[in-house]
Amino acid sequence: MFNTFKALSDPTRMKILELLRKEDLTAGEIADHFHMTKPSISHHLSILNQADLIHAEKKGQFIHYSLNTTMIQEIMYWALKFNKE
Repeated sequence: MFNTFKALSDPTRMKILELLRKEDLTAGEIADHFHMTKPSISHHLSILNQADLIHAEKKGQFIHYSLNTTMIQEIMYWALKFNKE
């Protein structure tokens, strides 16, 4: 769970998750939304992938990234438990 919160603590990674909430994107398409190098975007994608917040699927020459909605639901469920206790 620590990796998840570390991944969520960065504004760039949060914006990436917001983009993936709308549609699946390649790393290049994600990079088009930022003013940083593609290796920096790849680093952020790696952290999100390690935290299981996104899925990466190779299609031809490109890797397509999508939001792992199951993990997002688990985080929300975990957070809501604190409100009930």
